[in-house]
Amino acid sequence: MITRLNHPQYDRWASQIKRTGGCRQPIHLRGKVEHYDRATRQLLHRYSTLHEPDGILRVPCKTRRASRCPSCAETYRADTYQLIRAGLIGGKGVPESVTAHPCQLVTLTAPSFGVVHARREKDGRVHPCHARRDAVTCPHGRGISCAERHGTDDPRLGEPLCPDCYDYSGSVLFNALAPLLWKCFTNSVRRHLAKLGGIFLKDLRHNLTLSFAKVAEYQRRGVVHFHAVVRLDGPDGPVSPPPAWATADALTLAVQHAARAVSATAPAHEDQPERAFRWGDQLDIRTITLDGDLTEQAVAGYIAKYATKAAECVGTLDRRINPLDNLEAFKLRDHARRLIATCMRLGSLGELAELRLMEWAHMLGFRGHFSTRSRRYSTTLGALRTARERFVRDEEVTHGRLPLFDEDTILVISEWEYAGKGYSAGDQLLAAALTGTRLPEIGGGAG
Repeated sequence: MITRLNHPQYDRWASQIKRTGGCRQPIHLRGKVEHYDRATRQLLHRYSTLHEPDGILRVPCKTRRASRCPSCAETYRADTYQLIRAGLIGGKGVPESVTAHPCQLVTLTAPSFGVVHARREKDGRVHPCHARRDAVTCPHGRGISCAERHGTDDPRLGEPLCPDCYDYSGSVLFNALAPLLWKCFTNSVRRHLAKLGGIFLKDLRHNLTLSFAKVAEYQRRGVVHFHAVVRLDGPDGPVSPPPAWATADALTLAVQHAARAVSATAPAHEDQPERAFRWGDQLDIRTITLDGDLTEQAVAGYIAKYATKAAECVGTLDRRINPLDNLEAFKLRDHARRLIATCMRLGSLGELAELRLMEWAHMLGFRGHFSTRSRRYSTTLGALRTARERFVRDEEVTHGRLPLFDEDTILVISEWEYAGKGYSAGDQLLAAALTGTRLPEIGGGAG
């Protein structure tokens, strides 16, 4: 740390760190950028990392996981918020008339795989977990009852009352099939809307577009459920109104039908036959309004906060697990450890090879994208990043730190290579002080 402070390029290094926005694990790049006049081939400007501290350029890691980098995850969350909100009230290329289109917040849950400890609230009061006067005893000798009123930070939340009775295989397989179940769900919604409109399914796209944006959330018991903003548009997307028959009530009926009708089947394995998985009984459908409790700001904020979380909130890891790793060496909840072990066991079976359970054991079997949107819902995360980069470049040009050039007359040639990531222990301390971020566990090191 003292060596860095006394280095003649410290100011430049500190400038790099500040420009990463407090990134906890910045990416190290080595390379150059050259600007040539297309007509004369004359070199107009050259940037090279040879003149940077340590000969590298540090840039944000841009991860979405808050457990890895809170700073970059916050940027991802803010972008997701803008993406969701634009699809509700317009902006970012979406017309304001989209507010008149039927739009609902839909929550699809997982079925039960066993009784778990839960915090139950009703009318502002916390009720007992699973209080039963005639509590039964399971085959393993445990009473399936809990009279405690759990706090929000109780580590037992999500833990099975009897781990030996809990269906770990079912939980893992549901997570693995959840993306397919969502695809079947959206297809079923479209089919039912076509039926309600009295048209053939093949003609639906000429009359109606089903637009959506969703995120996956892990429940404490280790299974995913989906929160989705579902909207009805005309054939040209948000720029055109839906037909008169495509109302909020029609959307509700289609969602209710699809949630009950669809299923995804896991192949037969070991001594188990084929098994069909469906959504849980809890289905929440709420209409989004411009006023009241469920406003566009509340919905966008609610959806965006889950975009930066994953299975680590259940008590597992935020990185891939090697099949040869000793699970006992990791600081895991016992429930999460059993789910991971189940992924490893089932993943070794040839019948389930397509589910890639070993590769996604750290996600407890779920292998889908956490945040997805239909093509015409609103803008894209890529477009938001491009707009932000263009704004930063314009600021650099305005202050004379970058040359002003016309892309039609200037040829830009870039050469970059990956040179590692992260900080040394001393750099980590200084970076935390410079950016005002909370110091993580020291020892990440540079790649």
